[in-house]
Amino acid sequence: MSEAIIRTTDLAKSYLSGDVTTHALRGVDLEIQKGSFTCIIGPSGHGKSTLMHLVGGLDRPTQGSVVLDGTDISRLDNSQLAKLRGDKIGFVFQFFNLLQGLTARENVEVAMMLAGVPEKEQASGALKLLDMVGLAEKADSKPSQMSGGQQQRVAIARALANDPAILLMDEPTGNLDSAAEAEVMEILQGLHAGGKTVVLVTHNNEIAKKAQHVICVKDGRISS
Repeated sequence: MSEAIIRTTDLAKSYLSGDVTTHALRGVDLEIQKGSFTCIIGPSGHGKSTLMHLVGGLDRPTQGSVVLDGTDISRLDNSQLAKLRGDKIGFVFQFFNLLQGLTARENVEVAMMLAGVPEKEQASGALKLLDMVGLAEKADSKPSQMSGGQQQRVAIARALANDPAILLMDEPTGNLDSAAEAEVMEILQGLHAGGKTVVLVTHNNEIAKKAQHVICVKDGRISS
């Protein structure tokens, strides 16, 4: 049996605004196996993205724990958490968040620099990652010169700069047309086949059908 690379126990997150408390997550227990492809689905505003942010160490829980690859990340300080993210996780979001003044290659190079890749290896490494997502010919193009699908593929290449074991993706196809969506999903399935653990938040049931495992979140709880 495969080992769990992500495990949450009684995970909850609430926000206080004045006298009003909003419960985004309510006692979530889950396991995601190493090397799996998991989709988290559910209605908007019911806790999907909150769950991903907690699992990825982008936010801290109100209660409960997240164990990521054997480490209880709720016990880490901010610098330790940043190092763990940099070592183990690649993030892709709905909005591509590329640096508009830089080329595709330079966007990936910046990520490689932050990941500690030696400077002499950054240029060739960035080109290799862009080639992996089918964009070698766009290496010198800036985001404004690329389609939404191409920008998202650059964002995926950037997320791979630290060679992460885990890819966390929040609505990565949410702004794409059906053709670009298919291209992105083909890349993600290839990365999964190559051994990456892929966790993808989506509201799209057709995308969820492509995953090995589906987690449904409703009203801050896992409903199925």
